[in-house]
Amino acid sequence: MLSVRDVSCAYVSRNFAFFGKKQIKPVLDHINLELKTGEILGLTGKSGCGKTTLAKCILGIIDYEGKILIDGKEPKNKSTQVQMVFQEPGASLNPVKKIGWLIEEPLIIHKIGTPQERRQKTDEMLERVGLDPSYKTRRVHELSGGQKQRVCVARALILSPRLLIADEAISALDVSTGAQILNLFRELHSGLGLSVLFISHNKDAVEYLCDRILEMREGKLADNYVLNKER
Repeated sequence: MLSVRDVSCAYVSRNFAFFGKKQIKPVLDHINLELKTGEILGLTGKSGCGKTTLAKCILGIIDYEGKILIDGKEPKNKSTQVQMVFQEPGASLNPVKKIGWLIEEPLIIHKIGTPQERRQKTDEMLERVGLDPSYKTRRVHELSGGQKQRVCVARALILSPRLLIADEAISALDVSTGAQILNLFRELHSGLGLSVLFISHNKDAVEYLCDRILEMREGKLADNYVLNKER
């Protein structure tokens, strides 16, 4: 479903004044990986090794060299096919808006459905992530950390993406709440046939959730995949 082919990426910065010498810092070094349809692929490694940068390349929000294909093709609009759940759920949600608006917003941006159809889909998505539709009228500050992350998952799935990227999605949560979110990913994977790229430095979480595990080290991928035990 997802093919990352010979992808490299570097950050460019300048020292001191505008005319200062450029510094080029390689972040990704010729990355190649495949993610099968309906698979949960784990990506682990130390902080700063390039995991999040790779996710941003797949999302199409930063420039890179190489090719990233979905179903063998370069998609015209990655934003509807690939969505991301971030590390800090509170920081990725507008505190001024109500939960219903936050989940519905991607449908409005992409002009999908009538107002009634969008409201119905918002209700369905809230139930899908384990929240009552009455949460539509609440605001971010009224929710717990786990509830905020469920809203982020609902917002990511409202466009029916082919691939969900979870980037350290449980690292800001306590152990019990993190386990609930992991189980939510498993339920969504089973119920929707969703493909998931699960990025985490939490080895136990990756081994619990994922079908395959790949380790990243200093912008490169390890040579071998680690197969997880049968669920």
